[in-house]
Parts: sequence; C-alpha cells; structure tokens
Amino acid sequence: MEFDAWEPAYEAVLSAFGYERAGDERARDSLATLLPESVGSPPQFDGEAPTVAVAGGADRLVDDLAVARRADIVFAASNAATRLREHGVDVDCMVTDLDKRPDTARALSAEGTPVVVHAHGDNAATLRAVVPELRSEAVVPTTQARPTGVVRNYGGFTDGDRAAFLADTLGAGRLRFPGWALDDPTVGPEKKRKLDWAERLLYWLERRRDERFELLDGRRAELSVPDW
Repeated sequence: MEFDAWEPAYEAVLSAFGYERAGDERARDSLATLLPESVGSPPQFDGEAPTVAVAGGADRLVDDLAVARRADIVFAASNAATRLREHGVDVDCMVTDLDKRPDTARALSAEGTPVVVHAHGDNAATLRAVVPELRSEAVVPTTQARPTGVVRNYGGFTDGDRAAFLADTLGAGRLRFPGWALDDPTVGPEKKRKLDWAERLLYWLERRRDERFELLDGRRAELSVPDW
C-alpha cells in the first residue's frame, strides 16, 4: 500500500488513540540509525499469488494449526511465531514491534527468516535494546508514519493486521487468519480497542481486495469504515 492511501487511516488512528505523529517519526528515525543502509526484504512471491496464512497469537491458534500448514506462506504476528514453531509449523515472516518474544525474533533473523520490525511512539527503548542483536540482513524495518530511508510502511496498525497489509502489498492471492480472536475476553480495554481497529482495518482491506475474510463473517453488519 502506498503511504498516500494509508495516511487518512493513519490519521484516524492517531486521533482515536491520542497518539502523536512526532513520536512515531522519532521512533522511525531511531530505528533507521540502528541499521545499516542495506537491510532485509520481505518474502518474495515470485509472480505467483499464494495463499498466505496471517497467524494471530490467540489461544485458539493451536486449534487452527491445520490452516497454517495448508497455506503456501505463513506470516506470524508477534507471539504467533513462537507458538507455530513450537508445533512444528514453519514461519516465513514474523511481524512484530518486539513487545513479545524477542528471543523468537533473534532466532528467526539468525536463520535468515525476515523479521518485520515495527517502530512506534512508545517502543524506541525496546528497539535500541533488541535490534542490534538481530541479523540486519533479515530485518525489514517499518513505521506507521511516512516511510523514509530504509524504513518502509506497508499499512496497518497492530502486528496482526500489518501482517495482512504486508501480504496484500506483496501480491497474496488469498488470506487466511488462523489464531485470531477478535472478541478475546482475556484482553484488557486498551488491547480490545486495538483489536476493534484491527477489525475495521481488515474490513477496509477485504473491500480493497474484493475478498471476504472468514474471520469477519457474521460481523460485517456492525462494521463501518470511512472511504479513506
């Protein structure tokens, strides 16, 4: 997704959560300083349109392992990468802001698996602590703000929906969503708000793709997304 298309949605997120764009930009610039001029690239689909499993880290992921195994490509949001590997499912890309399981990010990057590391307004300290420990050739740096230098923006807000936007940008044919729980009763109010926004953004994405995501079945009547 081009930034001009993403920016109106980004501005809506900033307004909804009271975030400051300047904070995201500072984190973006800090991430860039931690990396060389040559960094990693996300998986390439080689002109095909594969089925991509965008794995979430909810407890139900263990019940959805078959969905991930049947997919051509597996993108894992944060902790989902750890759980998939524990169950013998290969991960082709990890999408994370490093707030959970940096050990998995270290292991994947050491193996040469792309790790999409996201910078935002309140994780600059985590970036400084973890990014130097990653293999830079496997790091794909991203931001919610305007991309600059080596730091890219593929769209999306949470680790999970950013993984979906990334897969879309790369040319995925079909998106599947193992391990997602949009109504997870175990999360706190702030996480619930973020899941609500992830849901809205995925609804926007499926309309852009002219595809229907199974995890939104039975929910679309209550969703309303501006024509960003």
